Amino acid sequence: MELFDNLALGFGVAFTFQNLLYALLGCLLGTLIGVLPGLGPVPTIAMLLPITYGLPPVSALIMLAGIYYGAQYGGSTTAILVNLPGESSSVVTVIDGYQMARKGRAGPALAAAGIGSFIAGCFGTLVIAGFAPPLTEVALKFGPAEYFSLMVLGLIGAVVLASGSLLKALAMILLGLLFGMVGTDVNSGVARYSFDIPELTDGISFIAIAMGVFGYGEIISNLSKSEEEREVFTAKVTGLMPTAQDFKRMLPAIMRGTALGSSLGILPGGGALLSSFAAYTIEKKTKLRPGEVPFGQGNIRGVAAPESANNAGSQTSFIPLLTLGIPPNAVMALMVGAMTIHNIQPGPQVMTSNPELFWGLIASMWIGNLMLIVLNLPMIGLWIKLLTVPYRWLFPAIVLFCAVGVYSTNNNTFDIWMVAIFGFIGYIFIKLGCEPAPLLLGLILGPMMEEYLRRALLISRGDWAVFVTRPISAGLLAVATLLLVIVVMPSIKKKREEAFVED
Repeated sequence: MELFDNLALGFGVAFTFQNLLYALLGCLLGTLIGVLPGLGPVPTIAMLLPITYGLPPVSALIMLAGIYYGAQYGGSTTAILVNLPGESSSVVTVIDGYQMARKGRAGPALAAAGIGSFIAGCFGTLVIAGFAPPLTEVALKFGPAEYFSLMVLGLIGAVVLASGSLLKALAMILLGLLFGMVGTDVNSGVARYSFDIPELTDGISFIAIAMGVFGYGEIISNLSKSEEEREVFTAKVTGLMPTAQDFKRMLPAIMRGTALGSSLGILPGGGALLSSFAAYTIEKKTKLRPGEVPFGQGNIRGVAAPESANNAGSQTSFIPLLTLGIPPNAVMALMVGAMTIHNIQPGPQVMTSNPELFWGLIASMWIGNLMLIVLNLPMIGLWIKLLTVPYRWLFPAIVLFCAVGVYSTNNNTFDIWMVAIFGFIGYIFIKLGCEPAPLLLGLILGPMMEEYLRRALLISRGDWAVFVTRPISAGLLAVATLLLVIVVMPSIKKKREEAFVED
């Protein structure tokens, strides 16, 4: 009964005119940036953080959350129509989605993505509502040692679940930890690794790195390709609804993808990207029915499952943020920034100290998912028009908006230069095949890990055994060690690499 009372409170908050307006705005912006290649939720939310200063905390977080799960939806549109994933989690949607579009079945493909996203989003939100309160009770038992061990597990999880080379993922984590050490030491007040540059005494701006590596890096990479490489799907989309046979095939795939995404979304570093890859792999292992199109040639299950998984994953990734105060991915790290702007400390106390915000945000996710399905299916024609905008016009606009966004956070031109520098670093990462997401997790978790490590050692008077004598801390470190041992085993390593191959 308590759950229903809490949800009633949440819907009361979410159903105000102002919050409905910001949920709609977030969903529209999210879909737009998901559709536009080279611009994802990380730089967009980073750009919009300064705008949230003047908004009520609940409205600000509802809008930013709408941008995140809206982007997961919008990324499928470009993946299906132009063979270009607007979002990293839509990479596998390209494989069968574009083949369906080429066969004149873009409508059913887009509808499968939309319906799958809606079902998964609603289920993911239900998981948050059901499991967040018990997890909060557990979180209240956490001390500095437990938080440090949990963050170690999070970083190990990011390495294990990152696509591509384990060595590169580990290098990205370590680089992020090193960047996180730049700035003023909390205990001594002495500037470290700042190279006598005054602007670096406050540390490297997370927003500057996020915009540079994800936004500018992707733009430079896209500009290095010829215009001929960009395919535009100009045929008129008709017959949106899938056939009865399509529904029969895709509904079980949606359920499998939703269950998988809801589980993996909770894990730090995994989230939507791993969920979509894993869901597609499972569907490929499932036996084809008579008359069913092979995978890679336009199988509707190859669209429905990964799209359901990445949306469920994006919803449940709010659980570690709201219950433990730990961001499982780069977008959630920005949400921590948004909460900090409004003097809200993310963690287990949010539910008790600010129930309107907690349950209002959860209720807004149901409303947002409904808005996405109602708005986006009729607006497919508009998104196709946006995709025909020449890159020579689109990219300067993105560069300008990113520069304005990063400048407005600190009113400092140094940050603009930092974005430019990290843009070229991001381009180098793309060329080297390094995934930048673990770097951002290392950057955001590094200072927090150091603080909890020092605090735990201070309480224990320098005794390192505190991390293995406390049961929860020891358990978390044991799981982290086990994960690391399992993933380096030759047979597991080979299967992991196969899972990320897009054949």
